[in-house]
Amino acid sequence: MAESALSMDLGLCLSLLVTCSLLYFLIQFIRLIMADSDLTLQWAEYFGHTPESKLGHNVVWVTGASSGIGEELSYQLAKLGCPLILSSRRENELLRVKQKCLEISSLEDQDILILPLDMTQMSMHKEATEKALQHFGRVLQHMIERKRGRIVNISSAVGLIGAPLSTGYSASKHALQGFFNSLRTELTTYPDIIISNICPGPVQSNIVENALTEECDKVLSIKTDQSHKMATERCARLVLITAANNLKETWISGQPFLMGYYLWQYTPTWAWWLTAKVGERRIKNFKSGVDADSSYFTKKSK
Repeated sequence: MAESALSMDLGLCLSLLVTCSLLYFLIQFIRLIMADSDLTLQWAEYFGHTPESKLGHNVVWVTGASSGIGEELSYQLAKLGCPLILSSRRENELLRVKQKCLEISSLEDQDILILPLDMTQMSMHKEATEKALQHFGRVLQHMIERKRGRIVNISSAVGLIGAPLSTGYSASKHALQGFFNSLRTELTTYPDIIISNICPGPVQSNIVENALTEECDKVLSIKTDQSHKMATERCARLVLITAANNLKETWISGQPFLMGYYLWQYTPTWAWWLTAKVGERRIKNFKSGVDADSSYFTKKSK
């Protein structure tokens, strides 16, 4: 009798354990399907620190602030009360962004410094840093002196995944990933200097048009339906959540792109096969004058 009861109890416990495990994995699978970021970032959004509690009033230097993710980050940081240094090549666009930052926040004119900067011109970096230091008294290399600071690198999905028609862009983002991952290991004696690599997928912006215009002397007529891409506001918010929670690397994208990150991370053989299939359609769309990313959402013509 006792042995029979014990056997029944063990069977019940085992059944309960299996049921709970299946339920857990089902919940995680549903979260993944509905997600617009990796599971760690999702957890941080719901249960971690908020940008409002961790980032407010820190001096932030935003490069690429004249458009896209950089522009939206500037607005959200301004609302948090962060003094800003805004940099890009287009000074007139920076002035526009500054004006909006002042309109939507409590910042005053002296709280936002406009610093036109071409990141490819190394000779400009020292002068720009000196101007920033003169204005605010701290940035960049002074993190080591203070033994604390935060560097947020906006990489890309193609910093992890080689994508067709993005060879140059992908190479530059792979380089950024390698640089900042290596730098992080060099700063292990400074645990309060945090480096975050953020890898967004497709985000609503003018990046395609700008890339083509920079490469050519004329604007090419490319149809860019961006309805399938993540809103810039949402991406910027997730960037700030990453920073507020000191996450080392985060993936920001909706489906089906987010699944691609996991395939490349855990099943690279399948990922190679899928990328080749997608690449064929991207190239076909591009040659037809259509936004290449729409290959994921349009049916193949017969």
